[in-house]
Amino acid sequence: MIEQTKYQKLFSTPLIRFKVPDCAVLNAALLMEAEQMRAKSTGVAKSNRGGWHSEGNLFESDAPSIQRVREAAKDAVFQLSRKINANFNPEEFNLKLFAWMNANPTGGYNAPHTHPGAHWSGVYYVAQPNVDEGSSGMIEFIDPRSDLQHWKILGASAFQQKRTFRPSVGELIVFPSYLMHWVHPNQSDEERVTIAFNATFRRPKKN
Repeated sequence: MIEQTKYQKLFSTPLIRFKVPDCAVLNAALLMEAEQMRAKSTGVAKSNRGGWHSEGNLFESDAPSIQRVREAAKDAVFQLSRKINANFNPEEFNLKLFAWMNANPTGGYNAPHTHPGAHWSGVYYVAQPNVDEGSSGMIEFIDPRSDLQHWKILGASAFQQKRTFRPSVGELIVFPSYLMHWVHPNQSDEERVTIAFNATFRRPKKN
């Protein structure tokens, strides 16, 4: 019988999920902000298909509700960075946060994409319609490793080609920006509203 000396998990991809407390009042305020923004702008076309995507950097708004999401995003990014490196010190970096709002009506979805140039990406769930069945509102992550189809025969969860779940209202998720992901079509009569963001670290320039 051979003796095991070490077991390692190589090239793991971290993803962390948070719950923002007392989110009902926050989300109501965010939906009001969304209504005002959509009255002023038709939005821009990015990964959204049949939905609305806000212009510019949402986190530059001084609205208290948006600034609260910004602080939650910053906290989440720092927590995940510390989980992958216990010696991570945020004071050694400049952090850029860039955010936008998505609203997917019935049939709206986000096509598969990544977020090049950033370190972390995240999503905060403002409105997530309840559904009894189907994949409506689910976010799906696609494993960046190649040739995983070959591993299906072993039935190992570590080699699944994709992971799909439906976050709840008030939930905030953060993941590496290189990770391919997309959002399933909204099959409900209510809109699905989220705030997505990118987080990028830069070292301060020395004088």
